[in-house]
Amino acid sequence: MSDRLDRYASVLLEVGVRLQPGQRLAVNADLQHAPLARALAERAYRMGAHYVDIWYWDPYAKRSRIRHAPEDTLSATPDWLNRRYESLADAGDALVVITGDPEPDLLAGLDERRAGLDRMPAIASRYHAQRFALIAWTIAAYPTAQWAQTVFGTPDVERLWSYIEQFLYLDQPDPVAALQARMNQLRSRARQLTELNLDAVRFVGPGTDLTLGLIPGAHWSTSEQDGPHGHPVMVNMPTEEVFTTPDHRRVEGYVTSTKPLALNKTIVRDLRLTVTGGRITEVAAATGADVVRSQLTRDDGASRFGEVALVDDLSPIGRSGITFLDTLLDENATCHLAWGSGIPTVLTDWRDLTTERLEQRGINQSGTHVDFMVGGPEVTVTGIRRDGSTVELLRQEHWQLEQSR
Repeated sequence: MSDRLDRYASVLLEVGVRLQPGQRLAVNADLQHAPLARALAERAYRMGAHYVDIWYWDPYAKRSRIRHAPEDTLSATPDWLNRRYESLADAGDALVVITGDPEPDLLAGLDERRAGLDRMPAIASRYHAQRFALIAWTIAAYPTAQWAQTVFGTPDVERLWSYIEQFLYLDQPDPVAALQARMNQLRSRARQLTELNLDAVRFVGPGTDLTLGLIPGAHWSTSEQDGPHGHPVMVNMPTEEVFTTPDHRRVEGYVTSTKPLALNKTIVRDLRLTVTGGRITEVAAATGADVVRSQLTRDDGASRFGEVALVDDLSPIGRSGITFLDTLLDENATCHLAWGSGIPTVLTDWRDLTTERLEQRGINQSGTHVDFMVGGPEVTVTGIRRDGSTVELLRQEHWQLEQSR
C-alpha cells in the first residue's frame, strides 16, 4: 500500500467517520475504487474495527438493467441491501462512500425517463440512515484514470490526485490541523448566519430569481455533525459549505444550474427549474431533462427542496476553475441547492420529533436528495430578515459578512 493511500484512509477514518474500536465499517465503492477500499480496510482493522464490509458496485449492470428490465421493476431495490443499511443504523456503525465516477455519462443514449427511475446505488434506506445521523458516515473521492480523462481530456490521474490532496490538506505537514482551521472558519460563518435569524434567502443571477423561505428556529450548519455515539463526524471530505434546510412549502421562482450535474450516470446540462408553491413544476435542460423529471416523481417530496448551501470564493475547489463532474467536489466549489429530503439535524429538537412533526415544521420528506450547483460570480445571494429588510450574503462569490472571513 502506498503512503498516499494510507494517509488518505487515515484522515477519512480518524476525521471523517471517527471510527471507534469495535465498530463495523461499511465501504461502498466502484470496482475501480478498490485500492482505496483496501486501504480503508487495512487502516480500520489496525484501529480495532469489528468487521469491514466492502460492497463493490458495477455500473455496467445498471446500464443493462435500464436497457432491458421491465419498467415496473426499475425502482425496486434489493431487500438485502436495505437490510444492510438498517443493520448499520441499528448498531450505529460507520459508512464510507467512495465517489469519483470513472464514467459519469455511461447512460448517454439510453431512455432518460427509464434511467431516472433507477436510483441504485444511492437508495432511500441509505439516505434515511444518513439524514437522521443513525450512522457515522462520510463521502470521499478516489482519482482514477478514466475520471481524469473525462475531466481533463487526458488520463492524468496524478493531476487529479494533486487536486484531491490540496482540497483535503493532505499536502500539508499536519492535514488534520489544517482541516480543523478551515472548519473553524466555517463554524463561525454558520453561527453568524444563524444569529441573523433570516426569514428567507434569495438567489438572483442569469436565469435565476429564486426565494427560499427558511424554518423558524433552524440553524445553519457545517458538514461536521454529531455521530450516533456522540463523536463528531465530517460527512463530506472535502467540505467548503454552510447549509440549512428551507421550508419546502415556501420556495418560489426559477433557478438555472451553473455547472453540469452528473446524475444517475447521465450528465444534465443547462438545467432550469421553475418552482411554484414550493414544488418544482417545470424542468428544462439541454441534456438529461427526462432523468430529472423521473427523479422528481419518485415520491411526493422528491419535487420539493431539502437544502440550501452557501460556498464562497475561498473554496480551493472553486478556485481551481475545474468542473469535476462529481457532486461531492462540484457542490463544494459553489453555492448549491438540493431537491428531495431535508436535513432534520438543523433543528435543535429534531431527535424528539416524529416524521409528521418534522413535516409540519417544514422539513421535506423524500427518499431522494440531489444537489445541484447554482452559484457563480454573476449570482447574488441576499438574506431577507423577518422585518423585510435585507442583507447581502454573497456578491461575485465574495462573502459580504466580513467578520466571518
